[in-house]
Amino acid sequence: MACPLQFVCRTTRTVGLVLFYYVFSIGITFYNKWLMKGFHFPLFMTLVHLAVIFCLSALTRSILQLWTGKPRVVLKWAVYFRKVAPTAMATALDIGLSNWSFLFITISLYTMTKSSAVLFILLFSLIFKLEEPNPFLILVVLLISSGLFMFTFHSTQFNMEGFVMVLLAAFIGGIRWTLTQLLMQKAELGLQNPIDAMYHLQPLMFLGLFPLFLYNEALNLSMSEKLFRVTELRHLLYSLLMLTVGGLLAFGLGFSEFLLVSKTSSLTLSISGIFKEVCTLLLAASLMGDQLSMLNWLGFAVCLCGISLHVGLKTFYSKSKSCFF
Repeated sequence: MACPLQFVCRTTRTVGLVLFYYVFSIGITFYNKWLMKGFHFPLFMTLVHLAVIFCLSALTRSILQLWTGKPRVVLKWAVYFRKVAPTAMATALDIGLSNWSFLFITISLYTMTKSSAVLFILLFSLIFKLEEPNPFLILVVLLISSGLFMFTFHSTQFNMEGFVMVLLAAFIGGIRWTLTQLLMQKAELGLQNPIDAMYHLQPLMFLGLFPLFLYNEALNLSMSEKLFRVTELRHLLYSLLMLTVGGLLAFGLGFSEFLLVSKTSSLTLSISGIFKEVCTLLLAASLMGDQLSMLNWLGFAVCLCGISLHVGLKTFYSKSKSCFF
């Protein structure tokens, strides 16, 4: 009788983690879309988010230390740069290139191209032996990617520069989440807690993204009336408040992402993220009046088939292993 109970507990936990991730991910997507209508500096916004996340992580760590009486993990500099830096750099480039690409391409093309991250995550997960080889996984990836392409094909407006950026971000994203899973599952590092992982990642992410900000936005931002050339204090405070709210959402998103990866896998996060993107597009269609063709709905059905197959396979193999042992 233990196996069915364990199966229900695992399923409930996974569904809860995915929904928790959806709340912050969809929320920050619509919030940033609204904010970007009047604030055209996505890289600076991301840097502010990283700073807010670091401060909140440090505050949370202090509260937990006072509450439990146990010191939080602090990595040595040598271990920090050797083990954490690759994950931080990959994360910074993934986020930076993704946000930067929005200057050139539509959300539809971004969503379609970023879905290829599943292919890269599957590749790196197999290389690092985080996923067991299974021919059905190839079918899952093909169903989801082709379904998402069909869902977004009609509204896609192609731009080579933005396409290359987001495709590179998808490739780096595959490395990012594979390294994140390895980082958080190494017991000797002590970064299984998402708060500790976020605390250690943010400084190097900030340093990794800062050169892109200097190259792309620093000059225009220095001449913008949104911040440095502001004429009234209330406008400055309003901009800082809006950026901080986005940082709070980013903290919730980062925490939910790391929690989902640490308790499941990077492939599960990516597939959940694809379904989240589909939900986002459906919400955008209903709230903004976007028209969906029969091809779009067919793509949505194909995508759901791929997600359902993955969930079924993960559940089947997880249940079999638990009952066997």
